[in-house]
Amino acid sequence: MNVLIVEDGFEYVETLTRFLPDVQWTRAGSGGEALALLGEGSFDAVFLDMRFDRVGEEDLLGDLAATADQFNGDPVQARAFLQDHQGIYVLDALRSAGCTLPVVISYDFGQEPRRWQRLAERHAPVGYLPDVAGPDAVREALQELIG
Repeated sequence: MNVLIVEDGFEYVETLTRFLPDVQWTRAGSGGEALALLGEGSFDAVFLDMRFDRVGEEDLLGDLAATADQFNGDPVQARAFLQDHQGIYVLDALRSAGCTLPVVISYDFGQEPRRWQRLAERHAPVGYLPDVAGPDAVREALQELIG
């Protein structure tokens, strides 16, 4: 199994490489980098972090100015919103670019069932795991989505 991890840090790739060494993990540090790697390589799935608070503004997907308008012109709140929801922007960009790979999002949608349902309908095949999910749960979720 060859999986692209999209995260702004190195926590997932370091942990998963250590505990699931039989899976080939490739890391992308931003949505743009993920799109480039998907164009170059052959992957079976994507593991996607939700929050990207360590990337530069130039690496955030989404329209900062339009988002600031939603926050009464406040660019600080807009940037925080884009960082907190960057995984959804990355997923949307992947699907818009024609990527149909299964995606597992690291985020707990358990308290947001309607949001998850809409997201799953729009971006299938997709699954999620809480941030605290261990490597075995990650493997299981990926295998379930890949089939």
